[in-house]
Amino acid sequence: MLKRTVTLRHVPERIVLLDARDAISMALLDPEPMRRVVGWAAPEAIDSDALLAALKAKAGRDIPVVGGLAPGSISAEAIVALKPDVVVTTRNTEGANGELSAQLGAFGIPVLFSDSASSGGGRSAADGLPALMRMWGRLLGQEARAEDFLAFAGDRFAAVAACVGKAPPRKVYLEVQSTYDDCCWAAGRQVSGDLLTLAGGRSLDAATAPWFQKLHVEQLIAEQPDLYIATGGAFARGTRPPIAPGLSAREAQAGLEPLATRPGMDLVGAVKARQVSGIWTGLVVIRPLNILFVERVARWLHPDACRSIDPETTQRELNSRFLSIPVEMPLWASLDGAGPKDE
Repeated sequence: MLKRTVTLRHVPERIVLLDARDAISMALLDPEPMRRVVGWAAPEAIDSDALLAALKAKAGRDIPVVGGLAPGSISAEAIVALKPDVVVTTRNTEGANGELSAQLGAFGIPVLFSDSASSGGGRSAADGLPALMRMWGRLLGQEARAEDFLAFAGDRFAAVAACVGKAPPRKVYLEVQSTYDDCCWAAGRQVSGDLLTLAGGRSLDAATAPWFQKLHVEQLIAEQPDLYIATGGAFARGTRPPIAPGLSAREAQAGLEPLATRPGMDLVGAVKARQVSGIWTGLVVIRPLNILFVERVARWLHPDACRSIDPETTQRELNSRFLSIPVEMPLWASLDGAGPKDE
């Protein structure tokens, strides 16, 4: 992912994940992904109680927590005590100056990175996926299965590109941190913005930051996006939409209503027309699941041109063909009238 070469003495049997969400990438390739995971950081970032419980059940034992997602929260001592064969980290947890890799390297522990976008790799969401999955394929001894998944995902990205191809991109307010008492954290140009582009959309004009940007509701009123997409999950329920695997689809839909009634939102045309939808955060931050985000948003934005795109079929095929720990609905929700009329 960072164009480094790392040599391992043998196929790793003891892996520490410094972003627990990487367990989903492992689950795409390995029928027993958690047997190798001896420690992880920030399991709550998975943002689904049901999915987290399934991962723990697959492990059949307690998995030690070595810290959170913030760089300063990781305990190198706790990692060393687990005697890992390899540590898989991200630029976010690593820290600006590579302190953690240096500390672990002093103990002879190899470190791999599972992200590219946050490391300045300059890859789009679709382009970065092969590097990620091939890394995991080599690490787990599952190269052929990684290629099967990449062919599956590549076909679906290509189908979306074909259906949105010549259509003008539609403006989207993608809210990266949707809470009932705050507004308005807009997706920036990279990562979430890349995903919107692949789906035939584009970020707000004022959202010029790479990752996300705090805007005033007046900016939404001025720009009048075609669609408002909120994000939700299982963490901090009651403060944000409960959209996550294992939760209630009815509650997921109802959880969008308080967002639409925040001060000033009634002056945003998309909200007034109830063009309001929500997605589970995992579809953005867990890269192998990005295709579900892209398919779903393409259908919301271009319902006629992309009528042949079926994200629910893709989700079912991901579960049946690849994921040893299924990712179940609800993964998205819409208010009445939002999205394509055939839903």
